[in-house]
Parts: sequence; C-alpha cells; structure tokens
Amino acid sequence: GSDSLAPFLEDSHRGVFLLCKTSNPGASELQDLLLRPSPNIEPLPGSATVYEAVAAFARQWNRNDNLGLVVGATHPKALQRARQVAPELWFLSPGVGAQGGDLAAALQAGLRRDGWGMLLPVSRSLSQAENPHRAARELLQWMRSQRAAFLESQPAPERPVLSRQLSELAEGLLQAGCVKFGQFTLKSGLQSPIYLDLRQLVSFPRLLEQTAVAYFSLLSNLSFDRLAALPYAALPIGAAVSLLGGWSLIYPRKEAKDYGTRADIEGVYSPGERVVVLDDLATTGGSKFEAIEKLSQAGLQVSDVVVLIDRQSGAAEALAGQGYRLHSVFTLTELLDYWESTQRVDSMHIAAARRFIQDTKPE
Repeated sequence: GSDSLAPFLEDSHRGVFLLCKTSNPGASELQDLLLRPSPNIEPLPGSATVYEAVAAFARQWNRNDNLGLVVGATHPKALQRARQVAPELWFLSPGVGAQGGDLAAALQAGLRRDGWGMLLPVSRSLSQAENPHRAARELLQWMRSQRAAFLESQPAPERPVLSRQLSELAEGLLQAGCVKFGQFTLKSGLQSPIYLDLRQLVSFPRLLEQTAVAYFSLLSNLSFDRLAALPYAALPIGAAVSLLGGWSLIYPRKEAKDYGTRADIEGVYSPGERVVVLDDLATTGGSKFEAIEKLSQAGLQVSDVVVLIDRQSGAAEALAGQGYRLHSVFTLTELLDYWESTQRVDSMHIAAARRFIQDTKPE
C-alpha cells in the first residue's frame, strides 16, 4: 500500500519500482485475478485485474516522478495494457533473452509515445555470450533501430504543456538570474526587453545538471558521433551533457591559437564524423553558421543544432534554409507562458517580450 511506499518516495532524487506483472509463466494465477469495481481505482472503469489496479494506484502515488513498475517483457499484451493505464511511468521489464521474451514485441507494447520509459535487464544474454562486449553493442544497436521504427510509427506530437521537469528548470532559470527584464542590446544588434544570460549556470550545479538532462532528452533522438559546444556559454553545458550521456565533446575556437598546435577545433575527431552543434541560445543563427563553417572545413558533417532556448527571432528559419535543423528545449514563448501562468513575472514585462517576439518574427 501507499503507506509502505511513502518513506521511499519522499526523496524526489531517488525512486522505487513497484511489482506489477512478473515475467514468470505462472504470473497470471494471481496477477490476472479480477477485482470488484472500486471508485478508488482510477482511471479504471468497472472491474480490473490485480496488475491493472497496481498500475493505476502507482500512477496516483507518483507525485514526485520517482515511482515505476516492474512489468515483464514476456507478456506483451499485459505490457501494453499497463502502458495504457500508466502512460508516463517507467517500466523495469525483465524476461528478454533467457526467459524467451520477444524484445521487438516488448518495445512495441511498452515504450511511451516519446520512445522512452523502459529499462530492460538482459544480464544472462550478455554474461553468457562468447564476446559480451560485442553482444552488448549489437543488442544496443538493434534496440535503437527498434525504437527508431517505433517513433516513426507514432503521430507527430503537439508541443506539450511544460512537464514537471521542465517547469522546475524554467523556475530555476528565473531564480538564478539567467533571465532579466529591461532594455538590452543583443549580439545581433537587436534591442530586446528580455535578456537571457545562461553563463550564470556555471554557479548553480543542480541547475546545470537539470539543463543537461533537458538537452539529453533531445539529443537521444538524434544520430551523431560527437558533440560540438560553442564557446563560451555552451562549454560548461556541453561538458555536463557529455558526462551525462557519455558522448565525446569537441569545440571550435573563437580564434585560432598562434602558438602550439594552432588548432581551430579542440578535442579528438576524425573527418567524416557527424557532430551536433550545442549552444545556449538561438537568435538569428549567425554564430551557428560561423561554427558550422569551421567544423565543415575540418571535414565534419553537421545536420542538427540543439539549444536550450529559441528566442524565435529567425534562427530556425535561417538554419532550415541552409539544410540544418534547430532543436530547442524551450521556445521563448513557452517560457513566457509559464512565467505568466505562475505569476512569477510582471505582466508588463511579459507583454513587452511578446511584442518583441512578434516584431522580430521573420516574414
């Protein structure tokens, strides 16, 4: 019951996986029993199985986004039903490999619409392989291809209301002084009523970590060999993302050294590799093109640019015109909408910022 879980769920940085539907053949003997209808089991109308009720209760108890479910990969129909009842929860799904679970069927049934939400223990399949390293690499590549196929089959999602994770990040940016209102001259020469100073992130480790997690979510859907962070604001962000995702990091220098190696790009790379450009903000796209030119001259391939905030001043359109895709954690409009809804910013500042977005929007 909830009272047994409560002490373990109080710390939002730690989590619990609750037994729901096990992977053994006899799981249905108890877990598929029907319960009498109860108004306490939401959102299940009428009677429900034991495992469906567990999934429904877990969703209600998941107030800190730290409660998941154990749902065996050997029962794809039950996995699919649990996902319908608890669409946002993480599943720990044993049963692939030695127990005979079909990995493709499990992923199709259990992944969330965003392509995440499943942890798949495959210990015996790897530990007993002739070459565990190669077996792990091949399994990972196959899982990624299955996930990509799953995502392609999903309808294009609308830009959602901010999740709890992104709401906390939006609040943290404001509290840390990364957002200021007044009159400011941007690098592009534009006069703006809002200034976004993400260099402040280096002084707030927890906020920097939250920022890295947000980038990670976007990057996990892209195909690349290395990250290329732009000096200077994006360098600490890039380092945090690199540590979180285990991705190799390089960066193009603002100016080439006139001593030593005289390198234009710092870090280890090989011509022909694909890199994703990381920056803090996107305004007109000018600094992105400068960096992409340096990277391209070194033989590196660039298709995607990822930023924390798109100021919606033409960068996405300019980059698209040259064949590059811009991905942002937030648009400036989304942040303004959130700060307005929480009454954290004066309405006059919100209105001025919105007028600025409208006035600088490309034709």
